[in-house]
Amino acid sequence: MDEFPVTTIVAATGFLAGIVFGGVANKTNFCTMGALSDIVFMEDYTRFRSWMLAMTVAIIGSQALHVMGMVDLYTTIYQTTNFGWLGAIIGGLMFGFGMSMAGGCANKNLVRIGGGNLKSIVVVLVMGIFAYMTLRGLVGMARVELEAISNVDLSEMELASQGIIDMIASIGGSDPEAIRVSVTTVIVLGLLFYIFKDDEFRSSGNAILGGTIIGLLVPLGWWLTGVLGFDDFEPLPLFSFTFVAPAGESIQYLMTFTGSTINFGIATVGGVIVGSFLVALTSNTFRIESFSDGSDMARHLVGATIMGIGGVLALGCTVGQGITGMSTLAMGSLIALVSIIIGGLIGLKYLEEGTLGGAIKALLSSD
Repeated sequence: MDEFPVTTIVAATGFLAGIVFGGVANKTNFCTMGALSDIVFMEDYTRFRSWMLAMTVAIIGSQALHVMGMVDLYTTIYQTTNFGWLGAIIGGLMFGFGMSMAGGCANKNLVRIGGGNLKSIVVVLVMGIFAYMTLRGLVGMARVELEAISNVDLSEMELASQGIIDMIASIGGSDPEAIRVSVTTVIVLGLLFYIFKDDEFRSSGNAILGGTIIGLLVPLGWWLTGVLGFDDFEPLPLFSFTFVAPAGESIQYLMTFTGSTINFGIATVGGVIVGSFLVALTSNTFRIESFSDGSDMARHLVGATIMGIGGVLALGCTVGQGITGMSTLAMGSLIALVSIIIGGLIGLKYLEEGTLGGAIKALLSSD
């Protein structure tokens, strides 16, 4: 493969990995917003545990790669010393609320595009545009100001990163690498106990399969960009699955193909759609679906807008922070994840109650 540029190799393998992601997510109905909806309306935690399983498997694989020296998780965007705690909270709340309005998170809407959902095409386009506006456009000015007034430089506290392991090591006065395996083991065992203590989940083959395969794809992404894509003369950033910013980059790439270079994120966006389409086609579940009325379209547009802005502020989505970011055991990812869950629960209650105040009141008063 020496005759191919490293970017092409990484993009091609990323596209294949995206096909697997999209196919598995479609086949097993892997969906974060659906998981929260199941909890709120049916008190069913099966899909939520599947999401937690994906996170746990991703943690095991990613930390193993780091311990073996194959990748350096400190070089990811999740482990910097620039601790954007407020962006994680605001962005997470926005993304969670937005995905409820838009009928699903970023990866779910990509999966739905493959299944024939025309609403999701609109959602992904609007989300991608506002994500790019928040990265480099008009909304980006507000983002920069927010970061300037709230971000904390952890290096001033003599911390090497915002990793949970580094913070624990700092408190105990030990070397982060000396406690990495033990801390990771405690976290993983706690998660696995919660996940598999439920009889219904243990009997759900689809939920276990979906969580396991999607979780494995995250360390695969690190390996593809950090090992297969390693090049002294053309270094690539260490990257894995996330879908908000790559959706915006994909739109730009489609518009400026001759002057652009494809990357792992863009390739996985396309792969997810293709993988979902193949499963929908072979399982005879491909269906064209459109907006039912004007209010349905307006709700999806608002949700997509909020998701695009929030996903960039939080540095990721339910996959980007909730699985990929969490696999690095970053404190910012944990804050973003909790905020996304809270935002999603508020959004679901808002759809039920009709007002934001009523939604928060209903959520606080629920058992």
